[in-house]
Amino acid sequence: MTLDDFSQYARRRVDDYLSQNLSQYEPATNLQDAMAYSLFNGGKRVRPMLTYAAASLFGEPNDLTDASAAAIESIHAYSLIHDDLPAMDDDDLRRGKPTCHIKYDEATAILAGDALQTFAFELLSSPTIQNTKVQLQLIQELAHASGRHGMVTGQMIDLVNVGKNINISELEQMHQHKTGALIRASIRMGAISTGVKNETDLTALDTYAAAIGLAFQVQDDIIDITSDTATLGKTQFSDEDANKPTYPKLLGLEGAQTLAQTLYEQAITAISPFGDAARPLVELANYIIGRNH
Repeated sequence: MTLDDFSQYARRRVDDYLSQNLSQYEPATNLQDAMAYSLFNGGKRVRPMLTYAAASLFGEPNDLTDASAAAIESIHAYSLIHDDLPAMDDDDLRRGKPTCHIKYDEATAILAGDALQTFAFELLSSPTIQNTKVQLQLIQELAHASGRHGMVTGQMIDLVNVGKNINISELEQMHQHKTGALIRASIRMGAISTGVKNETDLTALDTYAAAIGLAFQVQDDIIDITSDTATLGKTQFSDEDANKPTYPKLLGLEGAQTLAQTLYEQAITAISPFGDAARPLVELANYIIGRNH
């Protein structure tokens, strides 16, 4: 299966699951519309792809895998809504479209983000899923990655360091939380959903996730200055204009590109023991460091 084929497979599965579960709630139509707008706005579904790829290492993706992929994408969508708000990054464009608070209004965007966050845990705790032990494990993984131990802390570190001089170690810590924690959870939850049996395999996947999560952010920083607004789907130089710390700013463009390549090699080495079964994870690593938007 090519990366394009795998991408279509993962997108179809997660989008179908999201659509089936995002049922209309008539008293709050605007909320429903804003949630759907942000969930189905052309995202590449990288995190669900990682979930299905990791799940496939240990068995056939199942309802726990679908719930995990959909929950992760819901958390990701909520984080982007809040990230774009005037109090955060104050962005007008996301994937070439008006951001949620521009399309609707700021209050609706905040509530849509709140609703998507809780929707994620609705999906994982569904009574239709019979394996409660694994359900609890998946809920713990996502809660840890998306809250004060992960993504939210990363965003806070980001906010308090705007305009400040920080070193590479501090920048890495920020992105390990802000971007890396949810990527790590995507992979771990996929593996857990199909019955990963030992800590050695999870450790290998954690190493892959840490490298890929950081490479994803390094590449984001690179394309913010090397791609135009039309290609990016958001305003070019947005991080630079906001005076945010970035890898090209600290390492130079060439140094950042070298770091991305080094991280890619670390990721590939970590999953080499899985052999051909890890091909989708390899292709995803290729995509992450090769993308231009």
